[in-house]
Amino acid sequence: MARNARKMRYYNTMKQLSLIIYMCVMALMPTWAQERTVENRPYTDLRPLHFGVVVGTHMQDMELVNAGPQMITLDDGSTQETLVSVDQSRWDPGINVGVIAEMRLSTYFQFRVAPMMYFGSRHIVFRDLKALDANEQPTETRREMKSAYIACSGDIIFAAPRFNNHRPYLMAGIAPMFNLSSKSSDYLRLKRQSFNVEVGVGCDFYLPYFKLRPELKFVYGLGNVLDTKHPNELRDKNLLKFAKSASEARTKMIVMSFYFE
Repeated sequence: MARNARKMRYYNTMKQLSLIIYMCVMALMPTWAQERTVENRPYTDLRPLHFGVVVGTHMQDMELVNAGPQMITLDDGSTQETLVSVDQSRWDPGINVGVIAEMRLSTYFQFRVAPMMYFGSRHIVFRDLKALDANEQPTETRREMKSAYIACSGDIIFAAPRFNNHRPYLMAGIAPMFNLSSKSSDYLRLKRQSFNVEVGVGCDFYLPYFKLRPELKFVYGLGNVLDTKHPNELRDKNLLKFAKSASEARTKMIVMSFYFE
C-alpha cells in the first residue's frame, strides 16, 4: 500500500509539472510567432563571464528500501525481532538560495557554477508491523527530518538562438552536496556527502535592466545515502527498530529556480 501511495504521489506530481511546462510553452507560443522587435540588453550574452543570484523552491523525495525483519539487542541485553516498514509520507516545498558564475564557451554553450543552499524537510512514517493498534493496524510513528544542504553544481547549458527577448535552453550537470543537518539522535541518518546528477529546462527573458531565467530541473542522487553505521552509535536502544528499518536510501529533488543576472 505504501508503494502504491508513493507511485500515486509521483504520478500526480509529474502531471502537475507537465501542466506547468505546457502552460509556459503555450504562453510563449504567441511571442515566438511575432515578428522581431527591439532587443533588450543585446550584448549581454557576449560577455565571457557574468554573475548573478538565484532564489527558488524545491521538493525533496527519498526512496527507502525496507530492511525486513531485524534482530535487535535492547539495553537489558535481551534480543527482540522487529519488523518496521518506512516510507516518506508527503512532499513539502522548501527554499533554495545561491549565486552563479557563468562562462561563455561558444554561441550556444555555456558553463555554469552555482553554489547553493537548500532548506527543506522530509516527513517519514514508520509502521511497526508487530505492534497492532485497536483496529489491528500497524502502529505508526511519524518524524519530520529537517534538512539543510550545501551544493555546488557544475552545469553545461545548451541554448537555442535568441529570438526577440527570450532564449530557451537545456541543461545537465553534476551536483556534489554536503548534508549539514545530520544528528546522532535522528531515527534515520543520512551521510554527510552525496553526489547527484541534474537535468532541466529553462528560458532566458531579457528585461530592460536585467535578465530573468526561470528554470525547472530534476536532481537524482547516485548511490546509497543512508548512514548504515548510525544504528551502532545510538545511545537509546529503543530507537534501533527505526534505525534498522531501512537498508538503503536514494534522494531526489524537483527544483524550480529563478536566476537574476
